[in-house]
Amino acid sequence: MRWTVGRVRITKFTELETVGGSRFILPQATSEAIRALSWLTPDFATPEGKLKMSIHALVLETPTRRIVVDTGLGNDKQGRSVPVWNGRSTPFLETMSAAGFPPDSIDMVICTHLHVDHVGWNTRLVGGRWVPTFPNARYIFGSSEYQHWRDRSAAADETATFADSVQPIVDANKAELVASDAVISNEITLIPTPGHSPGHVSLHIRSDGAEALLSGDVAHHPCQMAHLDWSSTVDSDAAQAIATRQTLFSRFADTGTLVIGGHFDAGHIHRDGAAFRFQAVPGSGSA
Repeated sequence: MRWTVGRVRITKFTELETVGGSRFILPQATSEAIRALSWLTPDFATPEGKLKMSIHALVLETPTRRIVVDTGLGNDKQGRSVPVWNGRSTPFLETMSAAGFPPDSIDMVICTHLHVDHVGWNTRLVGGRWVPTFPNARYIFGSSEYQHWRDRSAAADETATFADSVQPIVDANKAELVASDAVISNEITLIPTPGHSPGHVSLHIRSDGAEALLSGDVAHHPCQMAHLDWSSTVDSDAAQAIATRQTLFSRFADTGTLVIGGHFDAGHIHRDGAAFRFQAVPGSGSA
């Protein structure tokens, strides 16, 4: 799927798609509650009230850069608490290369945060060692996010994740730690969006009068736009996550800004009473 925002082109590469329950991530999102939000169907939910979600990477082409935003699960990883996330063997890189994005053509990687499903393809296994997947890229990590997981990687998933998908980037001198509001390029600025993780950031894209927001995991699913208080079970600070959703969605609602989530496809945010709803935008379109 592909979208154009001014002179920036965004291409989505899906690694894993799921349709089903949400008890592990959004326990409040019962099938009854989802069916009550009729605007979710068919783009973001099934008629039965099952959520549609994906794990994906986004490639940004600006006039001067090729940037991968979030890198999914990766191949050959171990120590993940979700069994199907271990020992994966997929043609993800081959698919990117066939679309015109071989790993050595990427000059920057930006991670909205350092959770297991957003950093996996930072590295690949070569000769028993984890090496940077994108050898010519600088890897942008939020400074506070990196410091948090460096000092507190106690959860099983994140201990393994930091060791195989983050630390090797630092060891290879490919990491660049930045402020949560850093200006990345003429078109891209980071927005601090903490709550899901301590140093979570979103990306604000502006080009030729058009705008896009890559929101990361501020919301795992558009149903959280209607129910701001539905926090993920893996949010580090639920109260802060709710406040961040309110602030971010208020800022971009009814502005025509193209919004792409860390686990859902593109759309526009609209005010709906005291909350919001999300209107899908087809791929291969312009903001």
